[in-house]
Amino acid sequence: MDPFIIPQPDTIPVSWGWFQFLLLLTFPLHILAMNAMLGGLVIGIVQHLRGGLLQRQLAHRIAIALPLVIAFVVNFGVAPLLFIQVLYGQFAYSSSVLMGTFWILIVPVLIIAYYGAYLYDFKFKALGGFGPLLAVLVLVLLLVIGFFFSNNMLLMTLPERFGEYFSNKNGTLLAYNQGEFWPRYLHMVCGALAVGGLFVGLLGKFKKINNPGLAIHSEKVGLLSFTMFTVINIGVGFWYFLSLPAVQMELFMGGSIPATIFLIIGLLLSVGALYFGFAGKFWFTFFHGVGLVVVMTFLRSWLRSSYLEKYFTLDQLQVVPQYSPLFFFLFTLVIGLLCLWWLLKQTAEAVS
Repeated sequence: MDPFIIPQPDTIPVSWGWFQFLLLLTFPLHILAMNAMLGGLVIGIVQHLRGGLLQRQLAHRIAIALPLVIAFVVNFGVAPLLFIQVLYGQFAYSSSVLMGTFWILIVPVLIIAYYGAYLYDFKFKALGGFGPLLAVLVLVLLLVIGFFFSNNMLLMTLPERFGEYFSNKNGTLLAYNQGEFWPRYLHMVCGALAVGGLFVGLLGKFKKINNPGLAIHSEKVGLLSFTMFTVINIGVGFWYFLSLPAVQMELFMGGSIPATIFLIIGLLLSVGALYFGFAGKFWFTFFHGVGLVVVMTFLRSWLRSSYLEKYFTLDQLQVVPQYSPLFFFLFTLVIGLLCLWWLLKQTAEAVS
């Protein structure tokens, strides 16, 4: 491959370790919110279609929370996307241009989905039987956005395909024909459906005092969804693992001791989450599930670095010292997290 196809990386103001730390700090928040959005919506649709008093109440609770959760997904996604662009900008920007037509489409698709989520919330009763159909439309649009993101995140790790630009200059190059794409995408979707069940369980607990029946029902449904899709996702995860190129597969089989240890921790957390899920222990299941998401973000980072290792390593980034932006960012991050904590506290009190 001609080396000029990969642009030169930009300079960075501080050591790359800071940006890697912030990426690993913020990305799990985005993934957890995305899981709550996608998994919660699927459960809401199923509950709405099943009918019954508690089922409709739970579907309505999910509909009310959906616009807020989508807002968290979008806002929590900004920081990790920016950190990816700082660390791997020459690859991320290139892949974004190669699939530019679809990448730009994310904005109007998201706007339509967001509007549909608000409509499903505010017109829940008035929509009647059309409510689940609207929710399904929102779900399909969100899955399309996830499909585009998965394509970009995989394509950026395949610089050997960047040269295809010269035979496809329309911005329609995708990576779905890679052997690992579909198990990778389905692994994320199944994970979202699983962890989304824990979010549904939390929603019910906000109503535990005023509506104990709904709390019990939502916890039961949430745990059932989590355990069922976690079992499925373990199988999908092995499929994804076996679909990886040999070099990346070996990374987690002793090629990198830290990566191998984290994979083992992830497997142990999966087993623990299933054990407590089947036992009906919500909070133990919840913390195992959250821990599993965090571990998976670390594994994802190792995998990305392994794909790009023959072209680029992070220690090649040139540092031009400028520390004031980092200090200002850390200050605003702390203030933002405090505001977020206050907002969540007020929201929880308002809906309880």
